[in-house]
Amino acid sequence: MAKVLYITAHPHDHQNSYSLSIGKEFIDAYREANPNDEVLHLDLYRMNIPQIDADVFSGWGKLSSGTDFNQLNTEEKEKVSRLGELVDQFVEADKYVFVNPMWNFSFPPVMKAYIDSICVAGKTFKYVPDKGPVGLLGDKKAVHIQAAGNFYAQGGPFADFEIGHRHLTMIMKFLGVPSFEGIFIEGVAATPDQAPAIKEKSIQQARELARKF
Repeated sequence: MAKVLYITAHPHDHQNSYSLSIGKEFIDAYREANPNDEVLHLDLYRMNIPQIDADVFSGWGKLSSGTDFNQLNTEEKEKVSRLGELVDQFVEADKYVFVNPMWNFSFPPVMKAYIDSICVAGKTFKYVPDKGPVGLLGDKKAVHIQAAGNFYAQGGPFADFEIGHRHLTMIMKFLGVPSFEGIFIEGVAATPDQAPAIKEKSIQQARELARKF
C-alpha cells in the first residue's frame, strides 16, 4: 500500500478553482485505480507551516551545538518541532501531488514555506564530499498540477516568465525524486470562450495520468 500526499495551495475550494478542480479529478481517479492506497490531503492554507525565521535558526543552532531540545525556549521548540513533523511526513510518503494556481508567475507563498520545510539536510538530501548535495528520495514520484490565466508552461508566448513549475522541478531533482510530471490548465483568462474545453482536456489528462501514477 502506497501513501500519497495531496498537497494543495489555494485559499478557495475546488468549486472556485481550476487547479483544485483538476486536482480533485486526479485524486478521485487515483483512488478508483488504487483503492488500498492512503491519500492524505495537506491543505497548506489551513496548516501550521512555520516560516524559517530567527527562532528557527536559533533553535537549530542550539541543537547543532549540543543543547538539549528541552532547553530551547517555547517559540524555538514549537517551530523546530513542527518543521520536523512536516519533513518526516514528507519522507514517509511514497508519492506527491502538488496543486496550485499561478500567482505572479509562480506559486502562492505558502507553497514556498512548505518547500522550505521539506528541504532538510540528512533527511531529504545529504552533502557528499567532492560531489555536493545528493537527494535521498530516489524511490518517490510526483505530479504538479498548475492553473494559469495565460499560456506559460506549454511553450506559449510567456513561457520564459513561468517559474513555479520550474522551481518545483529543480526541488524534486535536488531531492532525488526521479519521476516528476506536470498537468497545466492554461489560457482560461486569455481565451475565456475556450475555458470549458481547456478544463475538460485537463480533466482527461489528469484522469489518464492518475491511473498510471
